[in-house]
Amino acid sequence: MKQTLLLLLAISIISCGDKKQDKDILKVVTTTTMITDLVENIGGDLIEINGLMGSGIDPHLYKASQGDFRKLDLADAIFYNGLHLEGKLVEIFEKMNEQNKTTIAISDGLDKKTLIGSEYFASNYDPHIWFDLEYWNQVTHYVTDQLSALNPENKAAFEANRDTYLEKLNALKTELSVKVDELPKEKRILVTAHDAFNYFGRTFDFEVVGLQGLSTATEAGVKDVQRITQFIIDNNIKAVFIESSVPRRTVEALQAAVKDQNHEVNIGGELYSDALGSAGTEEGTYIGMYQHNVNTIINALK
Repeated sequence: MKQTLLLLLAISIISCGDKKQDKDILKVVTTTTMITDLVENIGGDLIEINGLMGSGIDPHLYKASQGDFRKLDLADAIFYNGLHLEGKLVEIFEKMNEQNKTTIAISDGLDKKTLIGSEYFASNYDPHIWFDLEYWNQVTHYVTDQLSALNPENKAAFEANRDTYLEKLNALKTELSVKVDELPKEKRILVTAHDAFNYFGRTFDFEVVGLQGLSTATEAGVKDVQRITQFIIDNNIKAVFIESSVPRRTVEALQAAVKDQNHEVNIGGELYSDALGSAGTEEGTYIGMYQHNVNTIINALK
């Protein structure tokens, strides 16, 4: 009995010590892997981060689990994309915001007038903002400001992390521009599973065609496959691409439809669209993901 009491006392002391030690550590929940990577780069050791979605997860269709609700409840702040990317989580975030839980849509850091619109998508904006490198630069500033407002004592550290990350983003933009220049403009036609790459196309002067719409909740029909099959033939497109977070069967059906018309189109490789690669790999970071995508696209379309 005495030993049990001593053990409970020791646990209590350790627990209190941990709370004291962690009092300045922000508990942050993020939705997509891209946001998790960004917030982690800025927050560093000054935040405790929990990402809801992992590699290969489609945010358009994601549903919160009981474990997710607990993470959200314990969080000091929740960072999400906004623009209806996380369609099934929006109502949850709105209710939490009404209960004075800090919920931050990173897209609020952008000028909505510059976003790509869509008459077919509920938000009227393309939510795949991470494929615009300038947007990601602006969002980096916005996230830094939000973390600094939540924890002013660590503002200088957040800003130092921001500056380090921005240097990497600037270097990435230069590197990718050189790579894209290897591909003649007439060959810059990107056909993928869904319309996730329009900001990429605008940045690097690609024509982008997706089988599905901006959200994977809308499925491609027979007419979509027929239309894009003819487009591939008319433009003599060498390769089309599957996506890590979208079932590959739609693109394979497109490839088969092209073959039925006595033409050939290759599957040029797998791109990361709505999620990064596996944790611990190069593709598991925003920078590594973008490098992989561009290298895969250029090498397949040359």
